[in-house]
Amino acid sequence: MEHSTLEKSKTHILIEIIEYVPNSVVSRTIIRKTTGNVSIVAIDTGEALAEKISPFDTFIQILEGTAEVVIDEKSSILNAGGGIIIPAHTSNNVKANGRFKMISTIIKSGYETAGI
Repeated sequence: MEHSTLEKSKTHILIEIIEYVPNSVVSRTIIRKTTGNVSIVAIDTGEALAEKISPFDTFIQILEGTAEVVIDEKSSILNAGGGIIIPAHTSNNVKANGRFKMISTIIKSGYETAGI
């Protein structure tokens, strides 16, 4: 995983800043702050992110290809341009039935006012 963020005040073509690697999941940080992170991820066919439960909401948007997003055992298929919010404290994983690229945005603030 790359830890440097993208250069500020410069335009970026998101699907071009990360490449597919055979049999791999590749991630690059766009922005990393204490209040949340934005990353771009390329997932090759047959690969998946490990199933997890995050303490924060996560927004996934598909940039290229098609992804299967499973939230609490309910599967959703997302095509390029589609997005979904994965609620905090829910079991989830993201699978590549065909390779795809996505943006993942994790929001880490605002929970203290919601009583969570």
